[in-house]
Amino acid sequence: MSYQKLDIYNIAFELYIETHKLSLKLPKYELYELGSQLRRSSDSVVTNIAEG
Repeated sequence: MSYQKLDIYNIAFELYIETHKLSLKLPKYELYELGSQLRRSSDSVVTNIAEG
């Protein structure tokens, strides 16, 4: 079974997309620190699910 068919992967991927969009709306002083951390951590969840 492909990881792309897993419900948890699809939910995490949707959250990753939403987190990325919202993190770009943070104030400039947070964009590169907190925003970057949010984007990297949400990407990490999706990547870890894909890696198994």
